[in-house]
Amino acid sequence: MTRLYTRLLFSCLLLLSLIVACQRPVTLTRPYFPPKGDNWTRLSPEKAGMNAALLDSAVSFAKTQETTQMKPDFSTQEEIFGKLLGPMPTSRAATNGLILRHGYIVAEWGDTRAVDPTYSVAKSILSTLVGISHERGMIPDIHEPVAKLIHDGGYESEQNRAVTWENHLRQTSEWQGELWGKNSDFLGKEAFGRGERKPRTLQKPGTFYEYNDVRINRMALSLLRLWKKPLPEVVREQLMNPIGASDTWQYIPYPTAVAEVDGKQMPSVSGGTRWGGGLRISARDLARFGYLIEQKGRWQDQQIVSADWIKQATTGNLVGPDYGYLWWLNTGNAPGGKKPWPDAPSTSFAALGAGSNTVWIDPEHDIVIVWRWHNGSPNELIRRVLAAVRD
Repeated sequence: MTRLYTRLLFSCLLLLSLIVACQRPVTLTRPYFPPKGDNWTRLSPEKAGMNAALLDSAVSFAKTQETTQMKPDFSTQEEIFGKLLGPMPTSRAATNGLILRHGYIVAEWGDTRAVDPTYSVAKSILSTLVGISHERGMIPDIHEPVAKLIHDGGYESEQNRAVTWENHLRQTSEWQGELWGKNSDFLGKEAFGRGERKPRTLQKPGTFYEYNDVRINRMALSLLRLWKKPLPEVVREQLMNPIGASDTWQYIPYPTAVAEVDGKQMPSVSGGTRWGGGLRISARDLARFGYLIEQKGRWQDQQIVSADWIKQATTGNLVGPDYGYLWWLNTGNAPGGKKPWPDAPSTSFAALGAGSNTVWIDPEHDIVIVWRWHNGSPNELIRRVLAAVRD
C-alpha cells in the first residue's frame, strides 16, 4: 500500500511539473528568421511571453483605427501633398498589421499581403542603402561633402557644396535647387499641398532641420550615380532578396525622374509617395525589413548592414526633432524633451509614413510592430502591446 501511494504521489508530482512547464514562456535562445514565402511560423502569445487576452485587446483596438487622412481611392492626394509627378493606385487595403516577438508572428490583422504605397517609410530604406554604400567603401566618410563624389552640377553652388551625406540623412542639408519639377525653396500650396511653408532664409547645412522631400530625392539621385544602376535593383539585390521578401513589392519612379549615368538613361526614385510613385510594399515585407534592423542588420548568417551603422543611424542630435538617419527616435533628447511614444522604451524607434504607415522597432522587448492605414496614435497600440509582455 505504501509503495502504491508512493507511485501515485510521484505520478501526480510529475504531471503537475509538466503542467507548470507548459505554462511557462518558452525561452528562445536562437534568433528565428522566417524563410522566403508565407511559411512564417506563428508563436502563441503565451510561448512568446505575452498575455493572450491583453494582446487580443490590443489588436481589437488597432482594427478600429482606420485612417481618415487617406481616402481608399487616394482622391485627396494632391490636396494633401501637392501636384502629382507620378502614378497613384486607385485603391488601398483597410488598416492592417503584424506584431512580431522574437521574429515570430504573434498577432496579425487585415490584409497584410496587400501591396500599397508606404510613403516615407521608404526614407528609412534609403538610409539603409547609404549604410551599405558606406560599408562597401563607396562613401568613405558620410561627414564629407557629397560634392567630393558627385559631379553632376547639383552641389556646385556656394549653398550646396558643403552639404554632407549625413546632412541629407538628418534632413539638415538645406540643399537648394529644383529636381523633377519641384523646388526645394518654393513650398507653396500647389507644389506642397497642406505641407506648404512660409519663405525663409536658408541656413548653413547641418544647422537647421526641415522635412523636405526634394532634398531626399536629391540624395536618392546621388546614390543612383554612385551605384550606376537603378536603385530598385540595388534594393532588391542588397536588401529584399537577402531577407526573403516577396516578389510583389515595387519601387516606382516619377516618369520625369530620369538621369543619364555612364551614357545610359536610368530612373531615379523618391523618398516617399508625396508626389506619386514611391515604394509599394506589403506589411509582411515591411515586417521583414523591420526585423532585420531590430536584429542589428543581421539576417541568419549574413550581416547585411553593420550593427555599428544601425547604432549610428538611430542616434539623434540636438538639431530638429528626435531624429536619426531618416529614422524617428524616442530618446526625448530633442528640444522640448518629449518622447513621441511616452509609454515606449527610449531605445525604440520607427520608420514612419503618411497614412499612417508605421514600422515600430523595440530591441529591448524584441518586438516589431507594423501598422498600416491607421488613424490612432502609435503610442496607444504600443502601450497596449507592451502591457501584454509578461517576461
